[in-house]
Amino acid sequence: MTLVTNQEVLSPKTPKKSPSPWVIARRKFVKNKLAMISLLFLLLVIILSLLAPYITTKDIVRVDLTNISLPPSSEHWLGTDTNGRDVFTRMLYAGRSSLTVGLGCMIIIVLIGTTVGAISGYFGGKIEQLLMRFTDFVLMFPFLVFCIVLNTLLTGKISGLWTLIIVISILTWGSVARIVRSRILAEKENEYILAAQSIGCKSTKIIVKHLLPNVASTIIVQATLLMAVTIVAESSLSFLGMGVPADTPSWGNMLFEARNSDVLKNKLWMWVPPATAITLVILSINFIGEGLKDALNPKSRR
Repeated sequence: MTLVTNQEVLSPKTPKKSPSPWVIARRKFVKNKLAMISLLFLLLVIILSLLAPYITTKDIVRVDLTNISLPPSSEHWLGTDTNGRDVFTRMLYAGRSSLTVGLGCMIIIVLIGTTVGAISGYFGGKIEQLLMRFTDFVLMFPFLVFCIVLNTLLTGKISGLWTLIIVISILTWGSVARIVRSRILAEKENEYILAAQSIGCKSTKIIVKHLLPNVASTIIVQATLLMAVTIVAESSLSFLGMGVPADTPSWGNMLFEARNSDVLKNKLWMWVPPATAITLVILSINFIGEGLKDALNPKSRR
């Protein structure tokens, strides 16, 4: 028979506070080994790109006719290209351009798509019809053709790298808008939204403080996957000679060398490193996105 003291009766134990959904998602993401390895690899690539001026002092632009198409050696770890430029040095600086395009496009696309999707989903009616028909109009554009046309028209008016970021963003925000709209339509029928409307909360406050935080998980996952898509788009356009300007190194620009059959067959060091970097970075971002999707999915939480 157990005795209960007066102190235990007077001061019962308070129940432990349950962790928030974000804490649960973080713990679940950390336990995902593939996602964590991918995140560490992506951070390593970003750090190496940022520290490029301190890692190597070789010029990325100057043509060196005495060192054309040299294979990898102790002086040039990944060899030189057809203009005598060090491939390893260009790889590091190219990471800056490609990741900047991916990150810049992701931010702009998410801002435009979330704004359009949230407004159309919340207000409905003619506003929704107008915005969604415009979104469908944007989605109908043949992406590659219009990217080349718009990039050509804007070249010289805006900085080369930002021209590509703006062009890709203008043509790819539609999918985010449709996804956010569908989530807002489902979320705005909940009782807490109806309660906020009944006490006279402004529409902007309801959207920003109530609706968007509850659809943030979907937006985060889409943003992660969009970064991978835009890096592929930049690489494709640069490979065709319509992307990042030739004087700015990017992984896509470096793949431009592979258009030469001799380079493609006999000088693998010129195009295999950037192709490998693109592949590994895209895989890493996709694994991170899948990890976030699993971690932020309420149905997958125990």
